Amino acid sequence: MNTVVVPRVVRALFTEDEAARLIELRRDLHAHPELSWKEARTQARLEDALRASGIDDLRRIAGTGLVARIPGRVPGAPVIALRGDIDALPIHEATGLPFASHHEGVMHACGHDVHAAWAAGAALLLQRTPADGDVLVVFQPAEEVGQGASRVLDSGALDGVRAIFGGHVDRRFEVGQVVAQPGPLAASSDSFTITLTGAGAHGARPHESADPVVGLAALVSALQTIVSRRLDPAQPGVVTVGMVQAGTAPNIIPESAELRGTVRATTAASRDLIVGEVDRLSFSVAAAYRLEANVVWGQRTPPVVNSADGAAWAREAAATVLGAESVVPLGTTNMGGEDFAFYLERLPGCFLRIGAREPGGEVIAAHSPRFHPAEDSLFIGAAVLAECARVASRA
Repeated sequence: MNTVVVPRVVRALFTEDEAARLIELRRDLHAHPELSWKEARTQARLEDALRASGIDDLRRIAGTGLVARIPGRVPGAPVIALRGDIDALPIHEATGLPFASHHEGVMHACGHDVHAAWAAGAALLLQRTPADGDVLVVFQPAEEVGQGASRVLDSGALDGVRAIFGGHVDRRFEVGQVVAQPGPLAASSDSFTITLTGAGAHGARPHESADPVVGLAALVSALQTIVSRRLDPAQPGVVTVGMVQAGTAPNIIPESAELRGTVRATTAASRDLIVGEVDRLSFSVAAAYRLEANVVWGQRTPPVVNSADGAAWAREAAATVLGAESVVPLGTTNMGGEDFAFYLERLPGCFLRIGAREPGGEVIAAHSPRFHPAEDSLFIGAAVLAECARVASRA
């Protein structure tokens, strides 16, 4: 596939003025990133952009979220939803872009500026060439903290929707490549905090203590045996301890110690097993070291599992827009989390990976301070998602 030509073909779907406005929208959002639940300016900026495209049926939802309703051609035809997430991350930007973040320590390091702009682009395309049924374009807040999708569902905005589609920029793939496949596409993500409480003492007299630091060290090691010894080797899983906190001085054995981490899995069964083992080991190791354990589970997101119908509709849409050769396999297990999973627990649909690396460009990880999607991915995402809505609405 000639990945240089494809974006030009897709750009032909937009007038020069429309393309310029979408680029300006993306760059403005990138320059003014907002953290989860603080996306007030982003919400207002998107409203202005949609109204400039002639889209007036707008509804604010979930605090800082927004839904645009695009009328369909056929009364009573299925309603389809498209989602673009809009929040940023607490990262100091190091891209050197002329439209880099104006907000110190906040950055669109996961491409949500592009996701928001391509959702607006999809709305524009559907306004001009509608699907059979109405399409709800959802601008979702708070994906990065795993809470926004649930709030959107709780709002009732998606009641009666037949299917939902969304996507994520990915610099592992070139612009013009799209991943749209059934089954697990991203992992569950469950965060935990484990506190071990014992008895403090002088560092010179450890026998007078119940040392939570020693118990913590044993627990960190024990947790790594869950994937290596309890999980089926054919099933992906990750247990990560990312934070360890204990003590106030080198000669004091503290009363308590704390560790925090995440669990990731791609199926409900493996997720349940790993979570259960974290609980079991925490209490067992604590007992072995004469400690008390307290396990608190925080942010919890299920795995992203694309439905067979949703993936088939998305593949057809990508092939229509870009050609069949543009649809490529993921090629690896993705252990990252994504709260689009909450939608897929309730609705058929597909979450796509949209190539965002310019030909010959560097593979740069999301959540890196240097992350920047190739700008042409904006038009690919808009065109493919709009076509997903058309295909699903008439299927």
